[in-house]
Amino acid sequence: MEIREIIKQRRTIRRFKQDPIPEEVLRDLVDCARLAPSASNMQPLEYVVVTEKEVCEKVFENLSWAGYIAPKGTPKEGEKPTAYIVILVNKSRATRWIGHDIGAAFENILLAAWGLGIGSCVIASVKRENIRELLNVPEEYDIDSVIALGYKAHESFVEDNDETVKYYVDEEGNYHVPKRPLEKIIHFNSF
Repeated sequence: MEIREIIKQRRTIRRFKQDPIPEEVLRDLVDCARLAPSASNMQPLEYVVVTEKEVCEKVFENLSWAGYIAPKGTPKEGEKPTAYIVILVNKSRATRWIGHDIGAAFENILLAAWGLGIGSCVIASVKRENIRELLNVPEEYDIDSVIALGYKAHESFVEDNDETVKYYVDEEGNYHVPKRPLEKIIHFNSF
């Protein structure tokens, strides 16, 4: 699949099949993140990959899902992610541009995953101290976010809509996500 097609098709997924993702695939996703641009090439990001079922369950318990449609947006038993990538920031290497580094890295993960048929959901609403303890994350690292991963068990559709930012789930369990129309956000040569 061509990269532009992947970018335009990729959607957030919140319900997953229970097939495990092979370790070599997860390693490759982190490698894609590692190769993202980094301000001053400081490379402050590190990652904890979680695949063990018991640990995945504990990570799940420390995440908040889909605020607009809670509790409907929270995966049920048999729909939960089969892997997570926790994004860590090494504070001694971080610059004031850390948000750019994080966004570039996680977008590489999301796009690479989608190209392999793997769905993802970036979650920033995380009980960080619980995750720190669970995964033995040293204090010199900040926990930024968690990427939930798994093979998708629903569809997600984009709908041009400038009236609301709230997404919803239809009767079949598929997601509908409003996006501002291109004509409303693009300006050539001046505003």
